[in-house]
Amino acid sequence: MKRGSFLRLVVIATAGAFLVPGCANRDDKQITIGFLVKMPEEPWFQNEIKGARKCGEQYGFKVVDIGVPDGDKVLAAIDNLAAQGAKGFVICTPDVRLGPAIMAKAESYRMKVITVDDQFVGADGAFMEVPYMGMAARDIGRNIGKYLWDEMQKRGWEIGETGACVVTYDQLDTVRERTEGATESLTAAGFPVERIHRAPEATIDQPGAFTAANVILTQHPGVKKWLVYSVNDEGVLGSVRALENHGFKPDDIIAVGIGGSTSLSELEKPDPTGFVGTVFVNSIEEGYKTAEMLYKWIAEGIEPPLDTRTTGTIVTRETYRQIMTEAGFLE
Repeated sequence: MKRGSFLRLVVIATAGAFLVPGCANRDDKQITIGFLVKMPEEPWFQNEIKGARKCGEQYGFKVVDIGVPDGDKVLAAIDNLAAQGAKGFVICTPDVRLGPAIMAKAESYRMKVITVDDQFVGADGAFMEVPYMGMAARDIGRNIGKYLWDEMQKRGWEIGETGACVVTYDQLDTVRERTEGATESLTAAGFPVERIHRAPEATIDQPGAFTAANVILTQHPGVKKWLVYSVNDEGVLGSVRALENHGFKPDDIIAVGIGGSTSLSELEKPDPTGFVGTVFVNSIEEGYKTAEMLYKWIAEGIEPPLDTRTTGTIVTRETYRQIMTEAGFLE
């Protein structure tokens, strides 16, 4: 074969290879998204990631989850995702004020961003227009306040010997509204506002709540029975542990949390405690839905709504197993 003919065959064969299905040059590479959470050790965030991964399996995209407990790790995580070819990420930021820096970094890589649980706050103190999914916080709080009041009436507690222990974290609007909603509902029902005792926690976990609740209990030694609410399950559980440490029995405590993930072990204890229930919010579903919205935004150009709110259901020791099994949290 002449050299010219051979070269023509090579060119034709090479060109044909690019037409073969499955060739590496196909523009159908798997989409990768990130899922960044501020407290990866917490069950709530683990379940959000679980939901995102479930969504990825069903739609065929890859989920890279990274813990981002501070601003430096957030920015490093975005660089990491960019190096892996991610087209966007869902994030629960460790500080809502990082919003402008996060968006600037994401836009430099042309990444799409959805926030979950906490909204970004701009330099002007207003919420940024970034797609967000979170709790209908004030409504959830109002439901807790109503439950506490109804349970108090059922037990026949007298207002004069009852106080409300409220561990707060007002730095975040999305959690401040939870405690404010419960207070609104309680006072509207007739519980005196002067008998609602608040203390801020330094960290949104059980140790932080334990310390804050101890301050309340030390300042109000005359209260014989306590209603307890806070920003999450951890806040309420820490408060219940503080009450137990001060000698209060389960019959003298009505405590309702928010979340469901962290409180499972408490509800499953053979001997009931003062933690009577929680507003179960399906964090697996939140993770699934945010991942789905991001994927469809990337793959199909379907822009997600700017504000999506989820509600919850109060579950008790008697009802939690059925409700949480149906939601996929228990087998």
